[in-house]
Amino acid sequence: QVQLVESGGGLVQAGGSLRLSCAASGRTFTRYTMAWFRQAPGKEREFAAAIVWSGGNTYYADSVKERFTISRDNAKNTVYLQMNSLKPEDTAVYYCAAGNFGTARHNYDVWGQGTQVTVSS
Repeated sequence: QVQLVESGGGLVQAGGSLRLSCAASGRTFTRYTMAWFRQAPGKEREFAAAIVWSGGNTYYADSVKERFTISRDNAKNTVYLQMNSLKPEDTAVYYCAAGNFGTARHNYDVWGQGTQVTVSS
């Protein structure tokens, strides 16, 4: 079983950038597709980005495409989310998840505790 710890959240002005990290413990990290979800206040948790175990294929929600980049370093058991051109509507708690490929929450069975990202206008 893998455990996930996110970091890198914070407060940033619109147009700025942040890089989130998700450190995984456990020897089975490379077996998982890794994803980032986000949950804004009063809204459901939504898919943002995913990367398959090899790092060769990445997938993005339309709302973040061309602004966010997901990557992984299997040697460091870490997945990243580089977020550029941030908008106030990107404000949310961002969660790292591990599981099978897909954009639905039920595809992922291991979750981190979340990290807050706040984008001011």
